[in-house]
Amino acid sequence: MIQKPVNLNTALESFSDTWSPRIVTKINDYDVRIAHVKGEHVWHVHEETDEFFLVLKGHFDIAMREGSAEKVVHMSEGDTYVVPRGVFHKPSSDGASILMFEPTGTNSTGDDYEGSLPENVESTTGRSLD
Repeated sequence: MIQKPVNLNTALESFSDTWSPRIVTKINDYDVRIAHVKGEHVWHVHEETDEFFLVLKGHFDIAMREGSAEKVVHMSEGDTYVVPRGVFHKPSSDGASILMFEPTGTNSTGDDYEGSLPENVESTTGRSLD
């Protein structure tokens, strides 16, 4: 089946909730997801997969734990970063739009997360744009 192109700007305008990724297309066994992000996510880990981020608009931070130390990666529009599998991380933003590549079925709150989910964070394997 031949797909139609997806305009990311139009796709982002079609929803407004945060931390609730939408699947725009698939490549092999991966979802290409977009999301609006604002506030803090939850500390979580993906044990079996790396997580790719591309900042489409705004600023996006990822705190990560390495042993007992924490570091924060600060990203701006056009920046990419890959969180390695098995690394606890906590994304946050003052308001941004991001694109992610994740294996189909990957939960947005990882295989494990700490504490309770903030009200604005959805634990999901992605939702369709429709």
